[in-house]
Amino acid sequence: MILLAACSQLSPKVERLHVEGTALMNESGEKVELKGMSFGWNVLWPRFYNAAAVKHVVQDWDAELVRAAIGVEIDNSECQVQCYLKDPEFGKKSACTIVDAAIAEGVYVLVDWHAHGLHTEAAVEFFTYMANKYKGVPNVIYEIWNEPSYKDHVNQIDYTWAEIKEYSETVIAAIRAVEKDAVIVVGTPRWSQNVDDAANDPIEGYDNLMYTLHFYAGTHKEWLREKGDYAISKGLALFVTECGGMNADGQGPIDEESTEAWIEWMDENDISYAFWSISDKEETCSMLLPTAASEGPWADSDLRPWGKYVKEQL
Repeated sequence: MILLAACSQLSPKVERLHVEGTALMNESGEKVELKGMSFGWNVLWPRFYNAAAVKHVVQDWDAELVRAAIGVEIDNSECQVQCYLKDPEFGKKSACTIVDAAIAEGVYVLVDWHAHGLHTEAAVEFFTYMANKYKGVPNVIYEIWNEPSYKDHVNQIDYTWAEIKEYSETVIAAIRAVEKDAVIVVGTPRWSQNVDDAANDPIEGYDNLMYTLHFYAGTHKEWLREKGDYAISKGLALFVTECGGMNADGQGPIDEESTEAWIEWMDENDISYAFWSISDKEETCSMLLPTAASEGPWADSDLRPWGKYVKEQL
């Protein structure tokens, strides 16, 4: 047991993780594959951002990893006031609530800059704050850009890897100025699908970097796994920080055959993953019904089909 400066309680110790080649490793030099789940956007489902909900998914669902999706910008007019660009303190509070709870439960936590657009200055400020608060805490993994998407929505022009790389190097430098060892996960082009672009020009000069690959099994099939295989062959360490069994828009039926193919591929390659998401929207990818209590526990009658599937998988 260790006493963590960022928390007011004794917490189960977890091992410091590091990256060797394409693998996430523990202190004993063994490969680690973390399996868990992502909370939905904090600005859309703040009611689930509490310690009891984290405790429930860890103790009842056996999650080894939780993800705090801190909404940076959002089109929903009801939530714009609380997105990070408008209310940074709300974003930090949401992140710290999930991080502190994960530490208390002895699991790992992804601090997710849940953005689609490029916001370098705000990201540096956020991750500098988080790195200072949780310096030396082995539970924390930094995910510095969820899904780079269109820089020009009208013409549907994606951010290039060169632009994402420049941003990432700036944010990584800010984190490393405080936290020398934490694992950092770097977003990739086209909603974190084009890991092959990053593989052809990886970030140099830093240890413990991984790269994001996202899939939604109803839309993304073998062709996307082939991009992943290529990235691995080039020496990239991948982390599936978000995934679902339905279509990429979060709707449609659960494609169990494709989902199982993805899980088999991740297991074969020791790739960690987090299912999307703990939320109660009327959509396939939300795990919960509106009847689900904010703090849990959640009976099967509170779960949508995707929630039941994920619970069984974990």
